[in-house]
Amino acid sequence: MRVHVRVPCSTSNLGAGFDCVGVALDRWLDVEAALDGTARATPTIVRAGTLAALGDAPAEDDLLWRGVQLACGAARAPLPDGLLLRATSAIPVARGLGSSAAALVAGALVADALLGLGLGPRRVAAITATEEGHPDNVAPMLLGGAVLGVPTDAPGCDGWSFAPLDVHPDVAIVVGIPTFETSTRAMRAALPAEVPHRTSVVAASKGAALVRGLASADAALLAHALDDVVHVPWRRALIPGYDAVVAGALGAGAWGATLSGAGSSLLALAPRGRAAAVADAMRTAWAALAIEAEGWVATVAPGAAVTPGVAAG
Repeated sequence: MRVHVRVPCSTSNLGAGFDCVGVALDRWLDVEAALDGTARATPTIVRAGTLAALGDAPAEDDLLWRGVQLACGAARAPLPDGLLLRATSAIPVARGLGSSAAALVAGALVADALLGLGLGPRRVAAITATEEGHPDNVAPMLLGGAVLGVPTDAPGCDGWSFAPLDVHPDVAIVVGIPTFETSTRAMRAALPAEVPHRTSVVAASKGAALVRGLASADAALLAHALDDVVHVPWRRALIPGYDAVVAGALGAGAWGATLSGAGSSLLALAPRGRAAAVADAMRTAWAALAIEAEGWVATVAPGAAVTPGVAAG
């Protein structure tokens, strides 16, 4: 009646892969869970790490609990009583690295493991993608590596089809993480309701370039792919220092740079040998604007792990 769930963070979109491409990265949300045998309907949630900023937020509003509810609903199982969750996260909150999606995923995996729901990673990916409205964070978190997720009406897919994407060993993923946050809701609100036909044609070419460029480390393809035309042009003005940080990354040898998710973090793809210099250049560009930031050379991560029998304390 105990389980430990570990979920990686993710960077999503990668420019042209808007709402459909993401990569799991090596910062983690760890949740230890147990059923304590009481009749308490509301879970007890203890938060640490970056989640400590949430303070004593009600358990009913926590996305961990929402993930549990989603899994139980999908399996037509009753919600558990006496649930204890101890969550520790190294994923920055509201920085475009999937902290909310990680909580949903972790909660669903906790329920699947503790209650024996029999859902499995792909079904959990579909359930949580439907809740989020897009699969680009949750799919790589569950399946690992880089993943393409698309909606489908095909039988047995629960609305989503997922495919792994190759990432060439020489493609380094560099993330600049500033101290300021962004609101995903505000970033969504900044998007236009429609884009011109010509823009959609260019976007299609960039999406194809992203998939091929990741697999081949082709500099021209990745530069084309990360220069997005669908969402970044309307969001960049909401990120202080966006242009300076992108210019810094390119000047240090990156193939391209763009938003990570909806920001505030920025993502650069670079040759492996230039990764450290790109990370430093992104940090330095923000520092010149009196904004503290971290330059992080990330590692592509495997999907979420579930370990039964680990005490929740």
